[in-house]
Amino acid sequence: MTTPAMPLSAMAAPLMALRIFEDLYRNLPAPCVSVSTVYPNVLELAFHDDLDGFEEWCLALGIRSRNVSHGVQNSSRTRVLKAETSYSGGVVKLIGYAENPFADGERSRAEAAS
Repeated sequence: MTTPAMPLSAMAAPLMALRIFEDLYRNLPAPCVSVSTVYPNVLELAFHDDLDGFEEWCLALGIRSRNVSHGVQNSSRTRVLKAETSYSGGVVKLIGYAENPFADGERSRAEAAS
């Protein structure tokens, strides 16, 4: 038995947020945009090699730096920043990816001093 297809209206919150962002934040860097039937209430904005763009969007959406999580992936070669906020009845998830300058076991001066 198959389940009925999800109607487009199930994605109303993230699509509305995207329309609002296009009006309010048209001068901010354009992210990779994702809306999915897996998480129909989530608008994902991804920034590849553009952490400045990630930071600009955090500032515009009022996301404080203490609410940004930091991590690595790809054998520590890629830095990953994540943040989310409620907006227009849904969730906006920001993700920033950038090359990790301290990959391959290198340590920053601050880490080496400690």
